[in-house]
Amino acid sequence: MVKLKKTGTILLMALVLASCGKYHKVLNKGTIEEQYKLAAIMYDAENYSKAIPLFEKITPGYRGKPQMERIQFMISNAYYQSKQYHLSSYYFDRFAKNYPKSTKREEAAYLGAHSYYLDSPISSLDQSATNEALAAMQSFMDTYPASEKIDDANMVVQELRYKLETKAFDTAYQYYRIADYTAAITSFDDLIGDYLGTKYREEALYLKFMAGYKLSVRSVLLKKEARLREALTYYEKFIKSYSNSEYLSDMEKPLEEINKEIAAFEEWSALLNK
Repeated sequence: MVKLKKTGTILLMALVLASCGKYHKVLNKGTIEEQYKLAAIMYDAENYSKAIPLFEKITPGYRGKPQMERIQFMISNAYYQSKQYHLSSYYFDRFAKNYPKSTKREEAAYLGAHSYYLDSPISSLDQSATNEALAAMQSFMDTYPASEKIDDANMVVQELRYKLETKAFDTAYQYYRIADYTAAITSFDDLIGDYLGTKYREEALYLKFMAGYKLSVRSVLLKKEARLREALTYYEKFIKSYSNSEYLSDMEKPLEEINKEIAAFEEWSALLNK
């Protein structure tokens, strides 16, 4: 009941201050103490769009003072709550570095990492922000392994890794689609090597074989036999892991053609060596 009464009072004060135009007067001409007090009122009332300009204005004046710890956390969280994640990640990072002994440091570290996560784009776009998010969340987990947020952090890490896997797979598939088979093979290898246990492994190995097959049949004579045999090793690796795969039926004709051409090379070699 007391908490509800306090919340109601804060909301009423914020409403009165905003409606009377006092907000702009304090923002533009108020003393630093008045601005700090009003910023805290707006923050507690969750009016972050009005709290942020006040916090930004008073920050230089409170730098190095005891109040600065609280101010820096509040402005970081105000950006987070207003979904300005690029800024909240920056401010939470600064808070964690500036106040290593703060009781709010763990919370700041998590919210900073979570800001990077929420700022991460869809997999089809550049994934620099996703890599930053993954590094930040992994750092949080390493620093606070007993945190109550550890399960949430693990889920975020898994989601971010899957997004990076998806980006890596899509890049490799794009090379395959435009018939750049050498680049496709290299990219599928990178995917499988970088993301052990990836959900894309079966499809990646299948497409690697298909890329190897298409590369070999289009090759000049001097490179053709070696590439045919290389494609055959891709098939053998695939069948070793996925003997009941749904892709096997699609691989039958390419495999038959590979074996037929290898046999022709062996027959030709035998004739030459007589």
